Amino acid sequence: MSGPAAPSAFDKDHPFPARVSENRLLSRAGSGKETRHFVVRLEGSGLRYKAGDSLGIFATNRSQDVAEILALIGATGDEPVLLPKATAPLSLREALTRRLALAGPTRRIVETLAGRATDATEKARLAALLVPEAKEALDAFLGEHEYADLLGEFPSARLSPQELVDHLRKLMPRLYSIASSPRLFPEEIHLTVAIVRYRTNGRERHGVCSTFLSDRVVTGETPTPVFVSHSHFGPPEDGSRDCIMVGPGTGIAPFRAFVQDRAASGATGRNWLFFGDQRRTTDYLYEEEWADWQARGKLQRLDLAWSRDQAAKVYVQDRMREQAAELWSWIRGGASFFVCGDAKRMAKDVDLALHEIIASQGSLSPEQAADYVKQMKKDKRYQRDVY
Repeated sequence: MSGPAAPSAFDKDHPFPARVSENRLLSRAGSGKETRHFVVRLEGSGLRYKAGDSLGIFATNRSQDVAEILALIGATGDEPVLLPKATAPLSLREALTRRLALAGPTRRIVETLAGRATDATEKARLAALLVPEAKEALDAFLGEHEYADLLGEFPSARLSPQELVDHLRKLMPRLYSIASSPRLFPEEIHLTVAIVRYRTNGRERHGVCSTFLSDRVVTGETPTPVFVSHSHFGPPEDGSRDCIMVGPGTGIAPFRAFVQDRAASGATGRNWLFFGDQRRTTDYLYEEEWADWQARGKLQRLDLAWSRDQAAKVYVQDRMREQAAELWSWIRGGASFFVCGDAKRMAKDVDLALHEIIASQGSLSPEQAADYVKQMKKDKRYQRDVY
């Protein structure tokens, strides 16, 4: 008998140069979103993952954005710069491309520019943003600007290459919930990614990692540095336990992995999925797969919420309330409850609906329902993967 697999030599500090073998559009023509399915190959990495884990990806910045900053500070890109904790310098172009974030400016750069500006109008504008009573205005201003915007709007404030990089934060890896099970795909990882493109301050913006995957990675060719981020989030260890999954939008990713995993492991517990997005015709991610799992008896319940298909918006928490009695029956019977997706609103709304359903259906006071939910969390029967 062979022993356990040796640990991989690759991790966050030593990412594996993977190849992306598939880049497929999931959202259909007419959708207000661009959602893509990616397949990342793991052969030769020794990396192992489980349903519920995430994949970390180190992206590069767009060459156009790097070139713009170089032009704005009058640099060639060959200038040597030193990054924090580095023992040797690297070129400015390399630092801006692979090591530093070009978005997310802070108050500190505004202070530096205010001290450097030689144009009176520019100096006055910057000074006005730094007075204590302008905090909200400064926050709004920074939220709409990237470093290139600031350098372009205040050209009289000249910075050297080293001074610029001293203000930039480290380019961090992005984590994506894995949308596949290793029981079915041991040598690859699937991702469900919303490609971020929007407009602020009259300029087009591009999410660093999502557009890296969609636009800059050449399928089968570009080395894509990745690592597995292990999580406590995952399907019930007891395969006989029922599983309720709430994952609108790209929050569907881990639940595709959960259903694959439970089907492949022969889990006997029932699966119930709540999924939602804007429109059924354009945003029903993995529609054929869910129909197939239903036909095979591996997905017992599927409740769908389309926010833009009717006059009144319908969300996953509304579908939960409609099924309150059945939901309580599953939960009271020991079902595990999982949520993945937007932390700011969706997860809070789903949590509120869960508390209300437990209180009303279980004839409990709000305080008793809160205690019940706390116990579910303690027992790992209520888990969230929110961002």
